Amino acid sequence: MAANLQQQRSINLQLRREVKMERMPVSVACSLMMKYMLEHEEEDCLLSGFTQKVNPFREKSSCSIL
Repeated sequence: MAANLQQQRSINLQLRREVKMERMPVSVACSLMMKYMLEHEEEDCLLSGFTQKVNPFREKSSCSIL
């Protein structure tokens, strides 16, 4: 019984925290995300690709012994 009461109190506290959060419509959130992506598309490696110096996936040099 005490465990159930403690669980209900923690759920209640979580719901109180969530009620205080500022909310916005999905359309506004999507437009803000699209604006951010368009402003930062030059820095996006998936769109522009890696430069040779910072490419973490470039082939390592082969073994010189072989």
